[in-house]
Amino acid sequence: MSAAAARFDGLTWRLSQPPHGIFLCLDGADGAGKTTLAARLCDDIKAAGREVLAVRDPGGTGLGDRLRSLLLDRHAIEIGPRAEMLMFMASRAQLMAERILPALERGAVVVTDRFLLSTVVYQGVAGGLDPAEIWRVGHAATAGLMPNLTLLLDVSREVARGRMDRQKDRIESRPETYQEAVRQGFRDALAPGAFPAPIRRVDADFDPATVYESVRREVFHVLEEHSRA
Repeated sequence: MSAAAARFDGLTWRLSQPPHGIFLCLDGADGAGKTTLAARLCDDIKAAGREVLAVRDPGGTGLGDRLRSLLLDRHAIEIGPRAEMLMFMASRAQLMAERILPALERGAVVVTDRFLLSTVVYQGVAGGLDPAEIWRVGHAATAGLMPNLTLLLDVSREVARGRMDRQKDRIESRPETYQEAVRQGFRDALAPGAFPAPIRRVDADFDPATVYESVRREVFHVLEEHSRA
């Protein structure tokens, strides 16, 4: 396999390659600061002269935003585990087709707040579904495309609690045992052979400025490598 493709769980996954754009993901447990970091990162990428598209997963499209409201509203209808997983995948498939793939074709940098790993961890590792099955469904939803780099923002529960000053959504409201399984599931993805694409850990317990500098350093290294390819 070339660096542009990798076999994982019997599936072939690929990365965006020049002359196409760069696909970046910030992921991790709730309270890690992904959304704020992604916004600042996009500003810096744009200032460097690159077209940048910021998206959130789930969401980012008309269909995705409707699914997101159902998935995260604590007072919405009852949703079973498998239906929940498939709703995340439907949102992701639409996001890929409508926004991410066209942007990459234009050569843009795409920054997503969460991606497929979140579903594997939240609905699989913590939620009880088979992670291998989620990878298979995810392969179909994403057309086998993974981010060129996933930055895993690893945050302790104590720090995460201090940052979550808003009302918790449906998934954030789940028991502490579930949230701890989520954190461990993300950490397990850092093990060799546990993830089909480049992934790096960022210690998100530090102050926001320090965390951002770590994120920026990793991302701009990838941008420089891509521009030389």
